Amino acid sequence: MILLRRLLGDVLRRQRQRQGRTLREVSSSARVSLGYLSEVERGQKEASSELLSAICDALDVRMSELMREVSDELSLAELAESARASEPVPTPVRPMLNSVSVTSVAGVPTGRVTIKAPAEAVDVVAA
Repeated sequence: MILLRRLLGDVLRRQRQRQGRTLREVSSSARVSLGYLSEVERGQKEASSELLSAICDALDVRMSELMREVSDELSLAELAESARASEPVPTPVRPMLNSVSVTSVAGVPTGRVTIKAPAEAVDVVAA
């Protein structure tokens, strides 16, 4: 299951780390406790829109940019989840072959010929 709070936390952490800033610096600037910001970054807490706004301000990042990056991450996660959930390609099963003896075709003698083919692929009509 894809958790939005986890994706959001990952993006927030990357934004902070790109700037070379510590949790302490950002939490102080956003006026949120260090522990709570840490839990948001780890995807353990849902961040309110007010809190996200404060964190974005502290990181000097537009919330729309943050959400766009989260949206891109979500798209990739959905694709990966979809690929894992798709059914594997079935291994072809070799059909059982039945033997059919033919002594003539359209009234013309052929000698004795044995054809091995899947039963459903051969129609035998008695003359």
